[in-house]
Amino acid sequence: MLPLFALLAHYLPLALGHYDICKSWVTSDDGPSWEYYACQPKPMVMKEYAIIKVDPPGITCGDPAEYFCTHENPYLCSDECDASTPDLAHPPSHMVDKDEEGMATYWQSVTWKRYPEPLVANITLSWNKTIELTDDIVVTFEYGRPTAMMLEKSLDYGRTWHPYQYYADDCIEAFGMNPKKVVNLNASNVTRVLCTEDYSRWAGSKKEKNVLFEVRERFAIFAGPDLRKMENLYTRMESAKGLKDFFTFTDLRLRLLRPALGGTYVQRDNLRKYFYAISNIEVTARCKCNLHSNACNFREGALQCECEHNTTGQDCGRCKKSFRNRSWRSGSYTPIPHGSPNSCAASGSALGNCECYGHSSRCSFIDFLNVVTCVSCKHNTRGQHCQHCRLGFYRNVSAELDDENVCIQCNCNQQGSEHERCNETGDCVCRPGATGTKCDECYLGYHWRQGCQPNVCDDELLICQNGGTCHQGQRCICPSGFKGALCQDAKCDSTHRNCDSASSTMVISVLLLVCTLLLSLEGI
Repeated sequence: MLPLFALLAHYLPLALGHYDICKSWVTSDDGPSWEYYACQPKPMVMKEYAIIKVDPPGITCGDPAEYFCTHENPYLCSDECDASTPDLAHPPSHMVDKDEEGMATYWQSVTWKRYPEPLVANITLSWNKTIELTDDIVVTFEYGRPTAMMLEKSLDYGRTWHPYQYYADDCIEAFGMNPKKVVNLNASNVTRVLCTEDYSRWAGSKKEKNVLFEVRERFAIFAGPDLRKMENLYTRMESAKGLKDFFTFTDLRLRLLRPALGGTYVQRDNLRKYFYAISNIEVTARCKCNLHSNACNFREGALQCECEHNTTGQDCGRCKKSFRNRSWRSGSYTPIPHGSPNSCAASGSALGNCECYGHSSRCSFIDFLNVVTCVSCKHNTRGQHCQHCRLGFYRNVSAELDDENVCIQCNCNQQGSEHERCNETGDCVCRPGATGTKCDECYLGYHWRQGCQPNVCDDELLICQNGGTCHQGQRCICPSGFKGALCQDAKCDSTHRNCDSASSTMVISVLLLVCTLLLSLEGI
């Protein structure tokens, strides 16, 4: 229970009080209407959505397998890294996975066996989405923290990079910078890029493991040490040039420049104790939605804002097609407490404050539910705001919600599918034996005949016998003298004499019966 309470106490100041609602339905003297507010999503644990990359090639240990030592036992080198054995492998995914009970999984580099050539590794986390930090970045190292490293960020999906912070046991020697602490910053230089020595000096592998990029302490310059005056921070976000962008990025990169040395110089006689190992990279942030959304979901392989205020795009960065009467603007944190939504305005629309995405021209207010709903949705849409597709149609993901072609007909094959409905990707529900997106193909062992029918014959399990040949799985073409579904029976007629004994006996019995009848008739 205590960890949960600590987590709530940690994130509560950043999540409560402001900008968690985009709109509300209110009633005034002029009638019911929507009232809009600036809004933003809640903080999320972003490592779950990151694409992680490590370079240069071959920097991850295990291929080929190698042994390594630790600083506690530098000459007892019995630990092994082997990429071909799951229990001994240390792939990049271990930096962002969930640790097993009592066991920390971690990525590990090769050892510094090529000293004095630098042991350098770049670790890149990409989100394919602009995100905004809401808490400290925490990187957890195993077997010692690097004596020199950099944290960088990109605002353009990795095309260009900018330094975020430098880390070294000696900032002057490593980067030519004087060391400085975040607590010594003030409102005028809060976005300054620092070099810190707080996280690089040797403290032992089982003691201090974390390296931080302090976000909360920068927030505290405006919001106070307990972050209870967030309105001051939000106001400054609007007025201070570059402050909002400082906490914003699409990608992060760790540049590991020199491994932990154990508090000594490099000992060339035992280079297997020098390497990097990271067990966790914690990034707590929110999706940047330009204050036009309070929800962000993972869809189609990327985080996407659920846009309000008649905006659209991955970051709500443009107006919808039917709402471009006013130029797009980001929402504003001010005036406190609800901010300014800066909604996109409709062009000649008669819908007023109701959102139907251009698929309806009439709205209805349901009094006992206190909701407004669109009436007679067009373009094969349905729902309170015409935001869903009718049964028998599915969402065109390449079209915006206000596009007339937002819903595509399923076109399920009537003979191969259970019904006309399909799922969100257009796949129909097939009858037994049928397959394909539209259920218009057959599985192996079936053939198409007003739907998929089981094969009568094939070339593997249902083989035509006695020299027969299978025609399209539907029937066996039998040679002269044989019959049956699989040509398994011999013919017995005036042309073919190879009948079985039962058939011969039956013929003889019939002939005797005929003779008896003839003799009886002659006697009469």
